Amino acid sequence: MQETLTLYKLIVLYMLDKVTGSLTAAQISDFILEKEYTNYITFNQVLTELDESGMVSCHTVRNRTHLSLTEEGAETLNFFKDRISDAIKKDIDDYLKTNEFKIKNETAVSGDYYKTTLGEYEAKLVAKERDANLVEITLSVPTADIAETICENWEKNSGEIYQYLVNKLL
Repeated sequence: MQETLTLYKLIVLYMLDKVTGSLTAAQISDFILEKEYTNYITFNQVLTELDESGMVSCHTVRNRTHLSLTEEGAETLNFFKDRISDAIKKDIDDYLKTNEFKIKNETAVSGDYYKTTLGEYEAKLVAKERDANLVEITLSVPTADIAETICENWEKNSGEIYQYLVNKLL
């Protein structure tokens, strides 16, 4: 069983190594469950162990857990990469290529909100390309509902909003 868990961990590390930035837990889960490598419970165990061992960095933004490869995870992958079969590597590479646009959109745009010390809410909206912020906006609003709506609309319309800002500012 331990060898199998090790393979699943290496699959996650390999996927994270192949992308610029991060992947969401859902994106990795989609691949692993679609290929029927393991079940959801084991997958979550793998993510927890990778996080606890410092091989991946996890941060959650409004119900999405973003994972990125740490230096320790990259070193581990380089040492054990040959334990992943060429067939599995090909499956991963094909999945990432097929879903490249969707993956970039889901990880490049984020909106999160929090309550300030003054009792208002701030919605923090970010659009990234590679590891650079294209735009970062923080809006103060009176309620959590408004902040949540702003974040949802940002994730749906960020490209259009970004283009509007650029056009108005140039």
